[in-house]
Amino acid sequence: MSEPVLRLEHLHKRYGDFIAVHDLSLTVPRGSVYGFLVPNGAGKSTTIRMALSIYEPTAGKVEILGRSSALEVRNRIGYLPEEKGLYKKMRAVEVIAYFGMLKGMSRADANRKAAELLERYGLAEKSKVRCEALSKGMQQKVQVLASIVHAPEFVILDEPFSGLDPVNQEVLEQVIADLAKAGATIVFSTHVMEHAERLCDRIVLIARGRRLFDGTLAESKRILPRRVLLETGAAPEQLARLPGVARVERTGGESPGQSARYEVLVSEGARADEILSACFRSGIELHSFDKNDPSLRDVFLKLVSRAEAEEVVA
Repeated sequence: MSEPVLRLEHLHKRYGDFIAVHDLSLTVPRGSVYGFLVPNGAGKSTTIRMALSIYEPTAGKVEILGRSSALEVRNRIGYLPEEKGLYKKMRAVEVIAYFGMLKGMSRADANRKAAELLERYGLAEKSKVRCEALSKGMQQKVQVLASIVHAPEFVILDEPFSGLDPVNQEVLEQVIADLAKAGATIVFSTHVMEHAERLCDRIVLIARGRRLFDGTLAESKRILPRRVLLETGAAPEQLARLPGVARVERTGGESPGQSARYEVLVSEGARADEILSACFRSGIELHSFDKNDPSLRDVFLKLVSRAEAEEVVA
Protein backbone atom coordinates (compact mmCIF):
# COMPACT_ATOMS: atom_id res chain seq x y z
CA MET A 1 0.00 0.00 0.00
CA SER A 2 1.36 3.44 -0.94
CA GLU A 3 2.11 6.04 1.68
CA PRO A 4 -0.70 8.53 2.36
CA VAL A 5 -0.40 11.99 0.87
CA LEU A 6 -1.28 13.66 4.18
CA ARG A 7 -1.16 12.40 7.74
CA LEU A 8 -2.20 14.49 10.73
CA GLU A 9 -1.48 13.06 14.18
CA HIS A 10 -3.07 14.52 17.31
CA LEU A 11 -3.06 18.01 15.84
CA HIS A 12 -3.89 20.79 18.26
CA LYS A 13 -4.15 24.57 17.78
CA ARG A 14 -4.82 27.05 20.56
CA TYR A 15 -5.20 30.83 20.46
CA GLY A 16 -5.02 31.96 24.07
CA ASP A 17 -8.00 30.32 25.77
CA PHE A 18 -9.68 29.41 22.47
CA ILE A 19 -9.08 25.93 21.07
CA ALA A 20 -9.50 25.99 17.27
CA VAL A 21 -8.45 22.38 16.64
CA HIS A 22 -8.50 19.67 19.29
CA ASP A 23 -6.54 16.40 19.00
CA LEU A 24 -7.29 15.92 15.30
CA SER A 25 -5.89 12.87 13.52
CA LEU A 26 -6.65 11.82 9.96
CA THR A 27 -5.05 10.24 6.91
CA VAL A 28 -5.64 11.18 3.28
CA PRO A 29 -4.97 8.19 0.99
CA ARG A 30 -3.03 8.77 -2.21
CA GLY A 31 -5.27 9.12 -5.27
CA SER A 32 -8.43 9.88 -3.29
CA VAL A 33 -10.92 12.73 -3.48
CA TYR A 34 -11.33 13.68 0.17
CA GLY A 35 -14.03 16.05 1.39
CA PHE A 36 -13.87 18.28 4.47
CA LEU A 37 -17.47 18.86 5.59
CA VAL A 38 -17.68 21.41 8.35
CA PRO A 39 -19.97 24.05 9.81
CA ASN A 40 -18.64 27.60 10.05
CA GLY A 41 -15.99 28.12 12.71
CA ALA A 42 -15.20 24.42 13.04
CA GLY A 43 -11.43 24.71 12.53
CA LYS A 44 -11.30 23.61 8.90
CA SER A 45 -9.20 26.47 7.49
CA THR A 46 -6.90 26.36 10.52
CA THR A 47 -6.35 22.64 9.92
CA ILE A 48 -5.58 23.20 6.23
CA ARG A 49 -3.14 26.00 7.04
CA MET A 50 -1.33 23.84 9.58
CA ALA A 51 -1.07 21.07 6.99
CA LEU A 52 0.48 23.59 4.57
CA SER A 53 2.92 25.00 7.17
CA ILE A 54 1.22 28.40 7.05
CA TYR A 55 0.41 27.98 10.75
CA GLU A 56 2.45 26.06 13.28
CA PRO A 57 0.42 23.61 15.39
CA THR A 58 0.40 24.06 19.16
CA ALA A 59 0.93 20.31 19.38
CA GLY A 60 0.85 17.31 17.08
CA LYS A 61 2.53 16.19 13.88
CA VAL A 62 2.01 16.86 10.16
CA GLU A 63 3.39 14.68 7.38
CA ILE A 64 2.70 15.80 3.80
CA LEU A 65 4.02 13.98 0.72
CA GLY A 66 6.43 12.17 3.01
CA ARG A 67 7.90 15.34 4.53
CA SER A 68 7.38 17.13 7.83
CA SER A 69 6.90 20.53 6.16
CA ALA A 70 4.88 21.52 3.10
CA LEU A 71 7.59 24.07 2.32
CA GLU A 72 9.88 21.19 1.30
CA VAL A 73 7.39 19.96 -1.34
CA ARG A 74 5.54 23.17 -2.22
CA ASN A 75 6.00 22.73 -5.99
CA ARG A 76 4.10 19.42 -5.77
CA ILE A 77 1.11 21.03 -4.05
CA GLY A 78 -1.72 23.18 -5.41
CA TYR A 79 -3.65 25.36 -2.98
CA LEU A 80 -6.76 27.51 -3.36
CA PRO A 81 -7.26 29.55 -0.18
CA GLU A 82 -10.68 30.45 1.18
CA GLU A 83 -9.88 34.16 0.79
CA LYS A 84 -9.92 34.62 -2.97
CA GLY A 85 -7.83 37.30 -4.67
CA LEU A 86 -6.10 38.00 -7.98
CA TYR A 87 -3.77 40.62 -9.42
CA LYS A 88 -6.52 42.81 -10.86
CA LYS A 89 -4.48 44.53 -13.59
CA MET A 90 -3.09 41.28 -14.98
CA ARG A 91 -4.83 39.39 -17.76
CA ALA A 92 -6.32 35.98 -16.99
CA VAL A 93 -3.73 34.02 -18.97
CA GLU A 94 -0.91 36.04 -17.38
CA VAL A 95 -2.10 35.32 -13.84
CA ILE A 96 -2.31 31.58 -14.44
CA ALA A 97 1.09 31.47 -16.16
CA TYR A 98 2.66 33.57 -13.39
CA PHE A 99 1.55 31.12 -10.70
CA GLY A 100 2.91 28.29 -12.83
CA MET A 101 6.32 29.96 -12.96
CA LEU A 102 6.24 30.46 -9.20
CA LYS A 103 5.90 26.67 -8.97
CA GLY A 104 8.96 26.04 -11.15
CA MET A 105 7.54 25.97 -14.68
CA SER A 106 9.37 27.63 -17.54
CA ARG A 107 7.71 30.73 -19.03
CA ALA A 108 6.95 28.90 -22.29
CA ASP A 109 5.41 25.87 -20.54
CA ALA A 110 3.42 28.06 -18.14
CA ASN A 111 1.98 30.17 -20.99
CA ARG A 112 1.11 27.10 -23.03
CA LYS A 113 -0.55 25.32 -20.10
CA ALA A 114 -2.45 28.46 -19.05
CA ALA A 115 -3.92 28.80 -22.54
CA GLU A 116 -4.84 25.08 -22.58
CA LEU A 117 -6.67 25.33 -19.25
CA LEU A 118 -8.61 28.44 -20.27
CA GLU A 119 -9.66 26.68 -23.47
CA ARG A 120 -10.57 23.43 -21.66
CA TYR A 121 -12.81 25.14 -19.11
CA GLY A 122 -14.62 27.67 -21.27
CA LEU A 123 -12.61 30.85 -20.67
CA ALA A 124 -10.60 31.08 -23.89
CA GLU A 125 -12.27 34.30 -25.02
CA LYS A 126 -11.47 35.87 -21.64
CA SER A 127 -7.77 35.00 -21.69
CA LYS A 128 -6.67 38.55 -22.57
CA VAL A 129 -9.17 40.27 -20.26
CA ARG A 130 -7.86 41.94 -17.13
CA CYS A 131 -9.00 40.17 -13.96
CA GLU A 132 -10.75 43.29 -12.65
CA ALA A 133 -13.11 43.12 -15.65
CA LEU A 134 -14.09 39.50 -15.08
CA SER A 135 -17.21 38.47 -13.18
CA LYS A 136 -16.76 37.07 -9.68
CA GLY A 137 -17.40 33.54 -10.92
CA MET A 138 -14.86 33.88 -13.74
CA GLN A 139 -12.29 35.30 -11.34
CA GLN A 140 -12.74 32.31 -9.10
CA LYS A 141 -12.33 29.90 -12.02
CA VAL A 142 -9.12 31.70 -13.01
CA GLN A 143 -7.80 31.34 -9.46
CA VAL A 144 -8.66 27.63 -9.40
CA LEU A 145 -6.78 27.15 -12.68
CA ALA A 146 -3.84 29.13 -11.30
CA SER A 147 -3.65 26.69 -8.38
CA ILE A 148 -3.39 23.63 -10.65
CA VAL A 149 -1.49 24.92 -13.71
CA HIS A 150 1.71 23.15 -12.59
CA ALA A 151 -0.09 19.75 -12.47
CA PRO A 152 0.35 19.21 -8.72
CA GLU A 153 0.03 15.72 -7.31
CA PHE A 154 -1.77 17.02 -4.21
CA VAL A 155 -4.45 19.71 -4.49
CA ILE A 156 -6.16 21.47 -1.56
CA LEU A 157 -9.19 23.61 -2.38
CA ASP A 158 -10.67 25.59 0.52
CA GLU A 159 -14.35 26.38 -0.21
CA PRO A 160 -13.90 26.28 -4.00
CA PHE A 161 -17.66 26.32 -4.72
CA SER A 162 -18.42 29.36 -2.57
CA GLY A 163 -20.11 32.12 -4.59
CA LEU A 164 -20.32 30.15 -7.83
CA ASP A 165 -23.57 29.87 -9.78
CA PRO A 166 -24.79 26.36 -10.77
CA VAL A 167 -23.13 26.50 -14.20
CA ASN A 168 -19.73 27.40 -12.79
CA GLN A 169 -20.15 24.86 -9.98
CA GLU A 170 -20.57 22.22 -12.67
CA VAL A 171 -17.38 23.42 -14.37
CA LEU A 172 -15.48 23.19 -11.09
CA GLU A 173 -16.81 19.68 -10.49
CA GLN A 174 -15.37 18.78 -13.90
CA VAL A 175 -12.01 20.29 -12.91
CA ILE A 176 -11.93 18.10 -9.80
CA ALA A 177 -12.99 15.01 -11.75
CA ASP A 178 -10.26 15.66 -14.34
CA LEU A 179 -7.62 16.06 -11.63
CA ALA A 180 -8.68 12.78 -10.03
CA LYS A 181 -8.61 11.02 -13.41
CA ALA A 182 -5.05 12.29 -13.91
CA GLY A 183 -4.04 10.67 -10.61
CA ALA A 184 -3.95 13.70 -8.31
CA THR A 185 -5.09 13.54 -4.71
CA ILE A 186 -7.68 16.22 -3.94
CA VAL A 187 -8.88 17.63 -0.64
CA PHE A 188 -11.67 20.16 -0.80
CA SER A 189 -13.90 21.73 1.81
CA THR A 190 -17.54 22.54 1.19
CA HIS A 191 -20.84 23.25 2.92
CA VAL A 192 -22.74 21.72 -0.01
CA MET A 193 -23.31 18.04 0.70
CA GLU A 194 -24.34 17.28 -2.89
CA HIS A 195 -20.84 18.14 -4.17
CA ALA A 196 -19.29 15.73 -1.68
CA GLU A 197 -21.75 12.96 -2.57
CA ARG A 198 -20.97 13.28 -6.28
CA LEU A 199 -17.20 13.70 -6.05
CA CYS A 200 -15.70 12.23 -2.88
CA ASP A 201 -14.25 8.81 -2.15
CA ARG A 202 -13.87 9.69 1.53
CA ILE A 203 -15.10 12.45 3.82
CA VAL A 204 -14.23 13.86 7.22
CA LEU A 205 -16.80 15.66 9.35
CA ILE A 206 -15.39 18.20 11.79
CA ALA A 207 -17.25 20.33 14.33
CA ARG A 208 -15.78 22.62 16.99
CA GLY A 209 -12.28 21.48 16.07
CA ARG A 210 -13.01 17.79 16.66
CA ARG A 211 -13.33 14.96 14.18
CA LEU A 212 -16.79 13.41 14.21
CA PHE A 213 -16.41 11.00 11.30
CA ASP A 214 -13.71 9.91 8.88
CA GLY A 215 -14.48 7.29 6.25
CA THR A 216 -16.20 6.46 2.98
CA LEU A 217 -19.59 7.77 1.91
CA ALA A 218 -21.08 4.30 2.32
CA GLU A 219 -19.74 4.08 5.87
CA SER A 220 -21.15 7.50 6.75
CA LYS A 221 -24.63 6.52 5.65
CA ARG A 222 -24.58 3.47 7.88
CA ILE A 223 -24.50 5.79 10.89
CA LEU A 224 -28.23 6.43 10.51
CA PRO A 225 -30.86 3.73 10.09
CA ARG A 226 -32.19 3.14 6.60
CA ARG A 227 -35.82 3.90 5.90
CA VAL A 228 -38.58 2.62 3.65
CA LEU A 229 -41.50 4.85 2.71
CA LEU A 230 -44.61 2.93 1.76
CA GLU A 231 -48.34 3.34 1.32
CA THR A 232 -50.74 0.54 2.19
CA GLY A 233 -54.13 -0.25 3.67
CA ALA A 234 -52.55 -2.70 6.10
CA ALA A 235 -52.53 -1.96 9.82
CA PRO A 236 -49.24 -0.71 11.31
CA GLU A 237 -49.21 -3.77 13.60
CA GLN A 238 -48.96 -5.99 10.50
CA LEU A 239 -46.02 -4.02 9.21
CA ALA A 240 -44.27 -4.08 12.59
CA ARG A 241 -44.33 -7.90 12.60
CA LEU A 242 -42.49 -8.20 9.30
CA PRO A 243 -38.86 -9.41 9.44
CA GLY A 244 -36.37 -6.60 9.04
CA VAL A 245 -38.68 -3.93 10.50
CA ALA A 246 -37.33 -1.99 13.48
CA ARG A 247 -40.07 0.63 13.81
CA VAL A 248 -43.19 1.83 12.00
CA GLU A 249 -44.40 5.43 12.02
CA ARG A 250 -47.46 6.72 10.20
CA THR A 251 -46.68 9.85 8.15
CA GLY A 252 -50.03 10.64 6.51
CA GLY A 253 -52.90 9.50 4.34
CA GLU A 254 -56.19 7.91 5.23
CA SER A 255 -56.80 5.65 8.21
CA PRO A 256 -55.47 2.06 8.16
CA GLY A 257 -57.74 -0.22 6.19
CA GLN A 258 -58.14 2.39 3.47
CA SER A 259 -54.70 3.76 2.60
CA ALA A 260 -52.04 5.33 4.80
CA ARG A 261 -48.40 6.31 4.38
CA TYR A 262 -45.73 4.96 6.72
CA GLU A 263 -42.05 5.39 7.41
CA VAL A 264 -40.47 2.05 8.25
CA LEU A 265 -37.03 1.92 9.86
CA VAL A 266 -34.97 -1.04 8.64
CA SER A 267 -33.32 -3.23 11.29
CA GLU A 268 -29.53 -3.32 11.42
CA GLY A 269 -28.24 -5.96 9.06
CA ALA A 270 -31.53 -6.22 7.14
CA ARG A 271 -32.19 -5.02 3.58
CA ALA A 272 -35.09 -2.96 2.32
CA ASP A 273 -35.74 -5.55 -0.40
CA GLU A 274 -36.38 -8.15 2.32
CA ILE A 275 -39.22 -6.01 3.68
CA LEU A 276 -40.72 -5.75 0.19
CA SER A 277 -40.56 -9.54 -0.22
CA ALA A 278 -42.08 -10.04 3.23
CA CYS A 279 -45.01 -7.80 2.30
CA PHE A 280 -45.75 -9.95 -0.74
CA ARG A 281 -45.47 -13.17 1.26
CA SER A 282 -47.81 -11.81 3.91
CA GLY A 283 -50.41 -10.70 1.40
CA ILE A 284 -49.95 -7.00 2.21
CA GLU A 285 -51.04 -4.90 -0.75
CA LEU A 286 -48.72 -1.96 -1.41
CA HIS A 287 -49.74 1.19 -3.25
CA SER A 288 -46.19 2.54 -3.19
CA PHE A 289 -42.77 1.44 -1.91
CA ASP A 290 -39.67 3.61 -1.88
CA LYS A 291 -36.26 2.87 -0.40
CA ASN A 292 -35.02 6.03 1.30
CA ASP A 293 -31.42 5.76 2.44
CA PRO A 294 -30.13 8.62 4.62
CA SER A 295 -28.42 11.42 2.73
CA LEU A 296 -25.05 12.86 3.61
CA ARG A 297 -26.89 15.97 4.76
CA ASP A 298 -28.90 13.82 7.22
CA VAL A 299 -25.70 12.32 8.60
CA PHE A 300 -23.99 15.71 8.85
CA LEU A 301 -26.87 17.34 10.73
CA LYS A 302 -27.20 14.38 13.07
CA LEU A 303 -23.52 14.24 14.00
CA VAL A 304 -23.15 18.01 14.42
CA SER A 305 -26.28 18.31 16.57
CA ARG A 306 -25.14 15.35 18.68
CA ALA A 307 -21.70 16.93 19.21
CA GLU A 308 -23.25 20.25 20.22
CA ALA A 309 -25.60 18.51 22.65
CA GLU A 310 -22.72 16.56 24.21
CA GLU A 311 -20.75 19.79 24.65
CA VAL A 312 -23.66 21.46 26.42
CA VAL A 313 -24.00 18.49 28.78
CA ALA A 314 -20.25 18.48 29.44
